[in-house]
Amino acid sequence: LIKKHTEAKTILNDLVKNQSVVMGILDASFHSLFVIDDHCIIHMVNKKSCEDFGWTKEEFLGRNISMIMTPDVAANHDQFMKNYLSIGIKKMIGTQRQVTARRKDGSTFPCTLGLSETPNGEFYCGFIRDLTQQKKSESEMLEKNKELIRNESLVRGILDASSHALFVIDERCTIKMVNDRSCEVFGWTKEEFLGNNINMIMPAHIAMHHDQYMKNFLKTGIKKMIGTQREVTACRKDGTTFPCMLDLSEAKGSGLICGFIRDRTNQKVAEMALAKKNKSLQEKQDIMAGILDASFHALFVINEKCIIQMVNEKSCVVFGWRKDEFIGKNINMIMPSDIAVHHDQYMKQYLETGVKRMIGTQREVTAQRKDGTTFPCVLGLSETQQSGMICGFIRDLTEEKAHEAKIIEKQLAAEKLSCDLEANQGIIMGILDAAFHALFVIDEKCIIHMVNKRSCDVFGWTKEEFIGKNIKMIMPAHVAVNHDQYMKHYLDTGIKKMIGTQREVTACRKDGTTFPCVLGLSETPQSGMICGFIRDLTKDKAAQAAMMTKNRELQMHQNLIMSILDASFHALFVINEQCIIQMVNAKSVDVFGWTKEEFIGQNIKMIMPPAIADSHDSYVKHYLDTGIKKMIGTLREVTAYRKDGSTFPCRLGLAETKESGLICGFIHDLTEEKAAEAEILAKKETCRENYRRCIRLFVRYK
Repeated sequence: LIKKHTEAKTILNDLVKNQSVVMGILDASFHSLFVIDDHCIIHMVNKKSCEDFGWTKEEFLGRNISMIMTPDVAANHDQFMKNYLSIGIKKMIGTQRQVTARRKDGSTFPCTLGLSETPNGEFYCGFIRDLTQQKKSESEMLEKNKELIRNESLVRGILDASSHALFVIDERCTIKMVNDRSCEVFGWTKEEFLGNNINMIMPAHIAMHHDQYMKNFLKTGIKKMIGTQREVTACRKDGTTFPCMLDLSEAKGSGLICGFIRDRTNQKVAEMALAKKNKSLQEKQDIMAGILDASFHALFVINEKCIIQMVNEKSCVVFGWRKDEFIGKNINMIMPSDIAVHHDQYMKQYLETGVKRMIGTQREVTAQRKDGTTFPCVLGLSETQQSGMICGFIRDLTEEKAHEAKIIEKQLAAEKLSCDLEANQGIIMGILDAAFHALFVIDEKCIIHMVNKRSCDVFGWTKEEFIGKNIKMIMPAHVAVNHDQYMKHYLDTGIKKMIGTQREVTACRKDGTTFPCVLGLSETPQSGMICGFIRDLTKDKAAQAAMMTKNRELQMHQNLIMSILDASFHALFVINEQCIIQMVNAKSVDVFGWTKEEFIGQNIKMIMPPAIADSHDSYVKHYLDTGIKKMIGTLREVTAYRKDGSTFPCRLGLAETKESGLICGFIHDLTEEKAAEAEILAKKETCRENYRRCIRLFVRYK
C-alpha cells in the first residue's frame, strides 16, 4: 500500500507539474481560445478571448458559442454540429479558415479560425486570430500599388504628349516599341512595326548597310551615332522619303537603343505611348503566437492601493530600476510628476464607482525612467477576477519593432486535483494542437517532453519520434554539435542569451531539408522546463525575394523611361495644379540654364518673363474652376525666360494626363528658326531694293 501510495503521489506531482507548464502556456497565448462540448456550450476561454470580444469569462461560460458569430452564421451553427456528430465528416475540424466574428458591442472583425477535437472526443478547441491589423497592412500595400500605377500613368501621358516618332530596338535591330506618332509619320501600324528590322524605315542604299553598322558598334563599343543628333532621310510605307532629325541614346542596363525622329517637313506635337502595367505587390505577415513569458513588453501588477506587487525583467530593462526597487513602491514612480500627483485619486474613484475608463483599453501615455527621461508608450490594463489585482502592459514606442513582452502571471492554484487532471491534460493538448506555430518543451538535458501537432506538420516526425529525443534533432549538424554545451553553460552561469528573446535561426526537417524560422524561448518558473515556439519564415522569405525582384524590374523600367525623356529634342516640364514643377528632362537644363535640382519644387513661372509670370497662377486657377481649355491641347508661340535673364521665342505644347491631373509641356526653341526667317526677309528686301534700282536705271537710259 505504501508503494502504491508513493507511486500515485509521484504521478499526481507529475500531473501538477505538467498542468503548471501547460496552463502557463495557455495564458500566454496571443490568440483567443474557446473550448466547447458537442452541444456548442462554452467550457473554457482564455484572457485574450475576453479582451478581443468584450465579454467576461463568467459571461462566456455556459453560453452557446454562436454568441460570437454574425447572425447569419449563428442561426445555422448548431445544425452544423448536429450534422458532424451524425455523419462524422470533418469540414472545419483540423483546418484553418478565415471567418467573421462578432464582439459584445455588435461590431465585427475578420479573423482566422483553427479547430481541433480532443482525443477523447468530448470537447472541441478553437483558436481565433484577429486579422484586423493584417487587413490594414494589405490595404496600405494596395495604396502603394495605386501610386505606382499613377506614376506609370504620368509617364504614359508624357510619352503620349511627344510630337516626335519613337523607336526602341534591340542589338539585332529588331523593333521592340513604337509610339502613335511613329505610325502617323510612317504609315505602318504598331503590329506591322513590332518584330521587324528598323531598316524598314530607311532608303534602300542605307538599309543594306545598317545591320553592319550595328555589328561594328557591338564589336568595338565605339559610338558614332549614339548620343548625337544627325539629319538623315527616312522612308514611309508608301515609298516616299522625307528629311528628319535622328537622336539616339542607349538605355542603361537593358541593352536597348532608343531613337527619336523629328519630321523636318512639319513640326507637330503628338503623344508618346509606353504600355506596361505593374501588378499589385503584396506582402503577407503572420502574427506571431508565443507565450506571454517570452513577451518583450514591460509588465506591472499592482493592488488597489497602487502598490507594485510584481514586475518582469523587461520592466527593469526599460525603466532602469531593479525588481527589489520596484516591489512595494507606488506605481506613480514611473509617471511624470503632473500625472503622478493625481493617479491615486483616479484609483480611488474607480474603486468607489466601478466605472472603468482605462481598464480593458489601450491608450498612448508618457512614462518616466529612473534617470528622469520620459518616453511615449502604449498602456494596456486589465483586472484579475479573483485577486482584484490590476495588470498593466507597457510597450515602448520609441522603437517601432514588434517585440513581444514577457508577462509573469501567478500559476493557478492546484487545490482541486483529482483524476480529472488527465482529462484536462487531453483538453489542453487539443488546444496546443490548434496553435499556428510549432511548440517544443524540453528539460535541462535538452530532452523533448512535449510537442504539438504543428511541430509534426512542420518537421515531419511523429509525436512518438520526438518525445524522449534530444532537441538538436531539428538543428543543422554544425549547430547541433554545440547545442548541449550551450545549455550546460546556461545552467552553470545563469546567463540568458537566447531565453527571453526572439532570433532568426535555421531548422532541419526529417527529410534533411532546412528552412528559416523565428525561435522564441521562455523558461517556466516552477518546473524549470524551457518552452520554444518556432515560426516558419519560408513564405515570408519567398515574398521578400519576389518583392526585391519586382523592385529591380520597376527600377529598370523607370531608367528606360528617363533615358527616353532625356533623349527628346525639346525641353519637358511636368507641373501639378499649383503650378509646381514635378519633373524636367535634360533638354530643359540645356535650354534654360537651371539644374534639375533648381527646377524641382519651384513655380513654373520662373521660366516666364515678369509680365506673364505675374498672371500665370490665375490662368491655371481659372482653368481648374471652369474646365475651359485655352492652352491645353494646342500649340502656341510664346516668349521664355532663361536663368541668365535673357529671353527667347519658343513654341509651347501642353497636354493633361488623365489619371494624375498633372500637366505636361514641351517647349521648342525657335531662336534659330526666327533668325533664319529674319535672314530671308532681309534677303527679300535686298532683292526688292536691287529691283527698284534696275527700274530706275532702265528709265534713265530709256
